[in-house]
Amino acid sequence: MSLKVRVLDDIKQAMRNKDKVRLDTLRLLSSEIKQKEVDQRVELSDEDVVAVISRMLKQRRDSISQFDAAGRTDLADAERAEVEILTAYMPQALSAEELQEAVMAAIAEAGATGPQDMGKVMPLLKSRLAGRADMAQVSASLKAALAPR
Repeated sequence: MSLKVRVLDDIKQAMRNKDKVRLDTLRLLSSEIKQKEVDQRVELSDEDVVAVISRMLKQRRDSISQFDAAGRTDLADAERAEVEILTAYMPQALSAEELQEAVMAAIAEAGATGPQDMGKVMPLLKSRLAGRADMAQVSASLKAALAPR
C-alpha cells in the first residue's frame, strides 16, 4: 500500500474514531500532498510524500521552539501532537551507528579529504538518507568526520 493511500485510509479511520487532532493533522497532510501534485502535475511517489512529511515536521519543530520561547505551552503541545502523528508515516530512522557508517561510506565514495569537500559528500548523503535522518545531524556528523585531526 502506498503512503498516500495509507494516509487516506487513516483519515477515514480517524473520522470513525472521532479523533479530531489526528483527523485534522492527516487532512492537512493530504491537502499538502494534493497541492504538490497539482503544482507539479504528477502523481507523487512514496519518496515525494516522505519529503512533504519531512518539510511539515521541520515546520512543526520550528514552531515548537518558538512557542516554547514565548511561553505558549498550549500551542507547543498541539504542535508536538502533530509531530507525533506525522512521525508515524516516516521511514525507520537511522541509528547513530548506521548514520556514521553511511557518512564514512559517502566520504570514501566521494574521495573527500577535508572540510572543503563537504559540498561533494552532502548531495550523496541527502539522496540516500532523505526522510531517514535529520539533515542537520548528517551535516554535523560529516563535519566531524572531515575535521582535521
